[in-house]
Amino acid sequence: MRVMVFVQVDEQVLRDSPPTAEAFAAMDEYNDELVAAGVFVAGAGLKPTAEARRIIADGEARTVIDGPFAESKEVIAGFAIWEVGDMDEAVAWARRCPNPAAGRSTIEIRPFLELADLADPRSPTDPASPHEGERGRLGVA
Repeated sequence: MRVMVFVQVDEQVLRDSPPTAEAFAAMDEYNDELVAAGVFVAGAGLKPTAEARRIIADGEARTVIDGPFAESKEVIAGFAIWEVGDMDEAVAWARRCPNPAAGRSTIEIRPFLELADLADPRSPTDPASPHEGERGRLGVA
């Protein structure tokens, strides 16, 4: 089973107390363990919301909002994609994750939507089969 792992932190705390060299080393060691176990598929840290954009869709209209986002307190600081046997295994790995922030952080684990989850997995552009190649490699897209 593939899962997306989101790491959320209080962006102000992260700005006030950025991760130390020791925190980065602990995260590198943890990621090396995930790779060695065959769990780690992909992942990355994310830049602050000051460098982000949000696109709000309302019907056919699209509005672009430049970061930082004043209404945001907790933001996604990083993500990973894991291949695990089940949610219990994902939770066990997540419980071992070093805290990326000086204060509170949250890890959210969400399973990928898989082909088997869909009632009719056919693509609107190719009714005979789902997407293949790079687009279909990481999930139903």
